[in-house]
Amino acid sequence: MPIVKLPADAALARLAEFDALIDARSPAEYALDRLPGALNWPSLNDAERALVGTEYKQVSPFAARKRGAVLVARNIAAHVEREAMDKPKDWKPLVYCWRGGQRSGALATVLAAIGWRVHLLEGGYQAFRRAVIAALEELPARFTYRVVCGVTGSGKSRLLQLLAAQGAQVLDLEALANHRGSVLGLVPGSPQPTQKQFETRVWDALRRFDPARPVIVESESKKVGDLRVPEALVERMRAAPCIRLDLPLEARVELLMQDYDFFVRDTAAFCARLDALRVLRGHEIVNGWQAQARAGAIREVVRDLLVSHYDPIYRQSMQRNFAGLDKPLAVVEWDGSEAALEAAARRIAAL
Repeated sequence: MPIVKLPADAALARLAEFDALIDARSPAEYALDRLPGALNWPSLNDAERALVGTEYKQVSPFAARKRGAVLVARNIAAHVEREAMDKPKDWKPLVYCWRGGQRSGALATVLAAIGWRVHLLEGGYQAFRRAVIAALEELPARFTYRVVCGVTGSGKSRLLQLLAAQGAQVLDLEALANHRGSVLGLVPGSPQPTQKQFETRVWDALRRFDPARPVIVESESKKVGDLRVPEALVERMRAAPCIRLDLPLEARVELLMQDYDFFVRDTAAFCARLDALRVLRGHEIVNGWQAQARAGAIREVVRDLLVSHYDPIYRQSMQRNFAGLDKPLAVVEWDGSEAALEAAARRIAAL
């Protein structure tokens, strides 16, 4: 069966039509970024790709192609035997590699020869990446936004989760970035995605939204951890109406003790993370917080962090960057209980 070649824009518009997206690049390339939901069937693994590249430079292109052909044929056979033997005749995959060349072409040729209708992404991942970058410049402008504002620990992330569960269009940038948006926000043992993968996740979320309905997002800065939020999206967020979420101080402390329980259990990790505040707060204050934490007074440290550090910085940033906060669309108060937050979510969803 002939292979169908698709330009990137056409392929991206039709992603839902394919039964599988197959990335023929090496595992290391795949880990940096890939099409949403893509499976990794590497034509060459990382070591094999390095071997062929070395032989290409040090011996000859012809010798490298012979070596590559042996390795690629062996790997494709293994993929078909392991992953494709149960696929029906009408199974329809989209295959791609770095530039849409030899690696994906070899895999697509074998799959098509078996009898499946195979589509090949022209230009490969590079063309996909260019399409994502272009889309992130214009896609944010298609939507109206509602920005949930509130000082640290007021429950913004929990509210977004509830709103999403109730069917609202929610863009949870912290979830996409795998970071909670503060110096303590990186979950131990759970790294952030690459910048490219984060942008792909944002694009993938936005492309699924209905422009006729508002998108609810948290009042993030230009960066979430080490990752930059697309500039066009930042501009739209900062011009949007705000919804202020209020929670009393002691309830905020309790919420943070729950949400950051890994730091409660691991005092050493908590103290290590506090070191990042030395430039802003000075050695004496940070040393005091660390001493309190080691003495078991983490709740007191959290309260002081909120009152003396996070709240002033957040309020200054919000006043500078979110004009809609002066006259919020709504002020939603809750007491820390699940029932109150559910009621807040219903109220916001109804706006």
